[in-house]
Amino acid sequence: MSWEEFWVILGVCGACMLVCRVLPLFLLKGRSLPEGVTRALALIPPAAFAALVANDLLSPGMFDAGLWPAAIPLVAAAVVAVVAAKTGSLIWCAVAGVGSYALLSLLA
Repeated sequence: MSWEEFWVILGVCGACMLVCRVLPLFLLKGRSLPEGVTRALALIPPAAFAALVANDLLSPGMFDAGLWPAAIPLVAAAVVAVVAAKTGSLIWCAVAGVGSYALLSLLA
């Protein structure tokens, strides 16, 4: 790929991102959305985060190295779920997840 093609592709991608992200803000400014649309839009961040987490927790061939190395992220995720249910705090979830993953990795 030449530099000219690269800059054209970058410009088109940048323009598309700008149109998709900024144009709806200007078009919907001052308008109220129907309740169903508002509820559906509220589900986007948790769904995106769940997709990212599921991608890291479950992967093809994860049990090839053995049961315990594959179970470490799943056990750490369970710890985070318990902490999230008890505290509801994002910072404590992050601390519990990193801490439990590090501790379980040391035990492996």
